[in-house]
Amino acid sequence: MDRSADHSTTEPATDGTDGDQTETAPDRTDTGAELAQLEDRWRRALADLDNLRKRYAKDLDRERAAEVAKVSAAWLPVLDNLELALAHAGSDPQTVVEGVKAIRDQAVQVLSRFGFERHDEVGVPFSPELHEVVSVVAQPDLPSGTVVEVLRPGYGEDGRQLRPATVVVSRPEG
Repeated sequence: MDRSADHSTTEPATDGTDGDQTETAPDRTDTGAELAQLEDRWRRALADLDNLRKRYAKDLDRERAAEVAKVSAAWLPVLDNLELALAHAGSDPQTVVEGVKAIRDQAVQVLSRFGFERHDEVGVPFSPELHEVVSVVAQPDLPSGTVVEVLRPGYGEDGRQLRPATVVVSRPEG
């Protein structure tokens, strides 16, 4: 057998290497297959992300529609009572006024159920998170910055408001 043609020997090579070249020279077919596998995984991950985005958009649209329906359904009794009040508008005026007040209270309750409490308190300190000052009046008997009149009630809490209360506040005379 001719040893010069056999490259699988473990005899030391004359150039100082051990003659075994399987560990020192990477196989290009293994690297190419690994690269193809990584590219395939990357493409699948991108496709999964795209599918997730589409599913999230559908879920978001469905949730928005459900919330709109929930809020709308909560206002239906208020609308029904307004129509009843209008139907009885020709009767006793005091009854109509009481009916309209009851409808207003019902509307305030609907807002409260959705987390928007009514704020129309007088005598409380001014809070820039809850109030919008439209006027200042001299009130020597009250501390400066006390709400003396609510022109338009506010709804909601600090950080989650539909609108602030429009108020008149006190200032010391002078």
